[in-house]
Amino acid sequence: MPRVEELVEMDIADIATREFAEVDADKRLGKVRSLFERENPKGIVVTDDGEYEGIVNQRQLVQSHIKDGAKVRSLVRSAPRVRRHDGVREVARVLVESGAKIAPVFEGDNLWGVITEDDILEAVLENLDALTVNEIYTEDVVSVNDDTNIGRAINLLRENSISRIPVVDDNGRLTGMVTTHDIADFAIRDMERQQKGDRSGDRDRILDIPVSNIMNSPVETTSTGESVADAVDRMLEYDYAGLVVTIDDDRYVAGIITKTDVLRALTYTEEEHMDVQITNIHLLDTLSREEIRKRIGEVSDKYKKMQVHHAHVRFQKHKERMRGTPLIQCQIRLRTNKQQVAASGEGYGADTAFRVALDKLERRVLELKGVRADEEYRGHLLRKLGEL
Repeated sequence: MPRVEELVEMDIADIATREFAEVDADKRLGKVRSLFERENPKGIVVTDDGEYEGIVNQRQLVQSHIKDGAKVRSLVRSAPRVRRHDGVREVARVLVESGAKIAPVFEGDNLWGVITEDDILEAVLENLDALTVNEIYTEDVVSVNDDTNIGRAINLLRENSISRIPVVDDNGRLTGMVTTHDIADFAIRDMERQQKGDRSGDRDRILDIPVSNIMNSPVETTSTGESVADAVDRMLEYDYAGLVVTIDDDRYVAGIITKTDVLRALTYTEEEHMDVQITNIHLLDTLSREEIRKRIGEVSDKYKKMQVHHAHVRFQKHKERMRGTPLIQCQIRLRTNKQQVAASGEGYGADTAFRVALDKLERRVLELKGVRADEEYRGHLLRKLGEL
């Protein structure tokens, strides 16, 4: 059986599929919402007179304020194209960086099919036993309480570019999970009631309803010691995008592991230079991946004993602008041989946001260096005392 490192060098020719949901760009968004409800696809391919136009996913529908009567073309996004014989590692990187769950596969200039994150994960599933959840899960988790309303949950989904939020009680114990699919499903049912004459289900009422009314419970969980293969197997079996990582049997939320986390792990390399992952790379203006890698490397070099295995840089655009330049949030997370180090910052334009986040990251690295130095000094003193 080939290792994960060998599998990710394979191309996607035998993984991609020619079966996918497709709509014309002039279709109404209401029809698209119904299609997501009936078939629950990872995304829908949009065409214009038979020519590929882009992708629409469910998160876009939930986060959009566009009315159902509008045409699909008003919401379509240009998902990154991949080629039928591209490598699995590169396609995984494309999906992670674009935030997409599905990418169009082209053969020459023609749309041949699609590739989804599930297609890739199913292909490498048996080779993920070498990894544990502890190695790749995300510790920083956005959560809500039982009485948080749907409007607030939607805002958190939008602000953090996520598709699910754990629900916890006043003691921090996991009680449920709310996803973009849950919200879309509830909104569709509510609109159907309105069409039948029930005027109680207006927009404001929907946004004020507590998430406890629509959340999934109980929630499938995992532990830090479980193999990634077992965790992914359950995600695929139950069509979950992720599992909550809990501590012991108390159901305290320690983090979350998603299919995206696993895809990101597939992009790790053993090359000498640091592997850099960028989410929402389209927001970059004057920055390049190479410059980002170089500038992060300069910061990590200030603590010589810290080897950065992987850097994840995520950009998020806000509506606020200054002289036409959007406000950008940048989050930087480093996976090192010592521990995870993270920082975030905001600024007008990706370059400014990255610089602010990098400054904070540098201070965090220097703090870490100071802590390690203090620990080594104390250890040295204790050894000397032991010799006396």
